[in-house]
Amino acid sequence: MQLNKIKPAAGSTHAKRRVGRGIGCGLGKTCGRGHKGQKSRSGGFHKVGFEGGQMPLQRRLPKRGFVSLTRYDGVQVRLSDLEKMPVDVIDLLALKQAGVVSAAALTAKVILSGELKRAVKLQGLLLTKGARAAVEAAGGSIAE
Repeated sequence: MQLNKIKPAAGSTHAKRRVGRGIGCGLGKTCGRGHKGQKSRSGGFHKVGFEGGQMPLQRRLPKRGFVSLTRYDGVQVRLSDLEKMPVDVIDLLALKQAGVVSAAALTAKVILSGELKRAVKLQGLLLTKGARAAVEAAGGSIAE
């Protein structure tokens, strides 16, 4: 099969309807647009939601909710990600340089997921209770 040979199944497509070709086609004269009005004219259109000058629905309804600008600033880091890192002292900058977290991250929290078998020193990272216990069990240390 070649992409340039693909065609719709036989009979599944129809020729586009040609309007304005006389009364015999059923869509002559006004071409299905009716008589007069903005939508009958060429170039006669209005933006989505426009209601002819009436206050549109999206402006009649009250605003709701709140979207925090800092919603994605904190990221989670697994213990298995720390295990793969080549350095022994791990902070937010080291995580960014290793590509474990995004460059836009402002905080990182280590969660209990995977295993940590070597001693690492964590600086300036948040930890869950389980992750803290796992780091200390592996002989690591945590500096706030």
